[in-house]
Amino acid sequence: MFQDTSELAENKLLLLYILSSIDMPVTNSHITQIVLENNLINYFALQQYLSELISSGFISDSIEGSKHSLKITESGRETLEFFQSRISQAKKDTVDNYLQINLPEIRNELEIVAEYIPSKDNTFMVNLKLTGKNGPLIDINVPARTKTQAKDMCSQWKENSRELYCSIMDLLKSTRQDYK
Repeated sequence: MFQDTSELAENKLLLLYILSSIDMPVTNSHITQIVLENNLINYFALQQYLSELISSGFISDSIEGSKHSLKITESGRETLEFFQSRISQAKKDTVDNYLQINLPEIRNELEIVAEYIPSKDNTFMVNLKLTGKNGPLIDINVPARTKTQAKDMCSQWKENSRELYCSIMDLLKSTRQDYK
């Protein structure tokens, strides 16, 4: 299936390189998109490599809600640092160019979560989350009386999450005297 063990090693190191370059948790779909759009590794080999990297502790696979997030571990970083020279410069350049163009969109997708679920009493629970490079910045659950209200809250959060986050933080940091 593989040309040789050096190709296998280079492909696994390339995946570590991608995760290190992104430097935040991403979904399997994001990694798959990067790899397939650039014809770096075929789909089936990619999934096998990811599974093996997770099993060996070079990538962590965390589950939050229904989403799996992949992230390079400290062991993965150390391995990449030691063996990075085994990745062809052409492949690194391809990844770097792709990420330079697409990383802001990937980061934005991953940082902002706005979803709602129906509650027992025909209301909705809205979950609004903003996640930074080092983890969650804010995670709010608020009730909504109608589905329309829940959708509007989600839409507002997606469009204005950073401003809303700053406003909330300002309110939380202010003293009682600020309100007088």
